[in-house]
Amino acid sequence: MLNTTLLLALLPLVLIDLGMVIYCIIDLYKPERRVSGGNKTVWLIIILLISTLGWLVYLLAGRKD
Repeated sequence: MLNTTLLLALLPLVLIDLGMVIYCIIDLYKPERRVSGGNKTVWLIIILLISTLGWLVYLLAGRKD
């Protein structure tokens, strides 16, 4: 019973995290998007491998407007 409750409580957080990863990958590969360091492949690896912190760092520091 406790495991089911815990899973149901964490499900929205997991879905939000997955949605943000997908959003950041789509944003990263827009033709007009410029990124810090100029290497989109490195930012893709950061977004995918560092989990929640990866997309957060990309949104805060990786994009150049």
